Amino acid sequence: MSWILNPDGDKPMRRRPADLKDVPKGADGKPLGPETPGSEPTSPWVDFPLKDDYPKVDDPVDPNRKVSTKQANRPFLQYAQYRAEKEKAHADWLKRKKEREEKLARGEDVGPEEPDPTEEPEVGCLGLLKFILYATLFIVLAGKFITGSFLWEMELPNVRQFIPTTQRLFTESQLAQFDGSDPTKPLYIAIDGDVYDVSSNRATYGPGGSYHMMAGRDAARAYGTGCFKTHLTHDLRGLSESEMRGVQHWKKFYAESKKYHKVGRVSHPPIDPASPYPEHCDPKKAQAALEREHKAREDGAKDAKREEL
Repeated sequence: MSWILNPDGDKPMRRRPADLKDVPKGADGKPLGPETPGSEPTSPWVDFPLKDDYPKVDDPVDPNRKVSTKQANRPFLQYAQYRAEKEKAHADWLKRKKEREEKLARGEDVGPEEPDPTEEPEVGCLGLLKFILYATLFIVLAGKFITGSFLWEMELPNVRQFIPTTQRLFTESQLAQFDGSDPTKPLYIAIDGDVYDVSSNRATYGPGGSYHMMAGRDAARAYGTGCFKTHLTHDLRGLSESEMRGVQHWKKFYAESKKYHKVGRVSHPPIDPASPYPEHCDPKKAQAALEREHKAREDGAKDAKREEL
């Protein structure tokens, strides 16, 4: 059955060579080292402990013991030396402090009190502020070097939106008082009911500016149609989809602007649904707007008949 368990046959067993000499041992049973005359150890590890030829020093933990100054022990020995120097410096400082107190008790003049040289410095508020300042400076300069922008190509948030404000409700006559004609008052514009302070850009919205016609009123329709002479009104009836997108674009522009901030809303009187739409300044678009108006009136008449039935 052995061939089933071991089909390759029995392997020869390793035997100890007959000519191998035993390691010479002394009377205490320990291997003899190379310092013993006539000893020739057969293992290279026998004389390994005897290869430490580094000087011996006192063990910092156990004074009755010597330790080697080999590479593995040096960090421990250096730290022990550092601690010993620290303790000595602290003891000397305590001695000088005691002598100073004795002189003070005798009424002698002494100099300023010497701080403990071994005391670890604490990081106070000033140190923390310095660290924050240096870290911020490093980040800003790194952003300029890497991206070409001190802010890493990011925009600063509009701080005004986080400041609580007392927004107010304007009437149309009240809003008209802030058209820039009085330099002592702020300059306001409105779009679809939202009122914004544009005093920071009086050159554009103030008297003589290219958009002065928008100041002091809600000209939401003109933002969508571009008719800045005839459409200075909040009436958005009959606008096409593209014109409504234009109004929404400008509403978003003022809402997210960092120069202008919202100060309130304006209350408009209701618009008579039977009144005609404001005439467009472009004849082609005026005809399209007229068709939309007729269609809206027809749809309104049909809805009214359905309600009667």
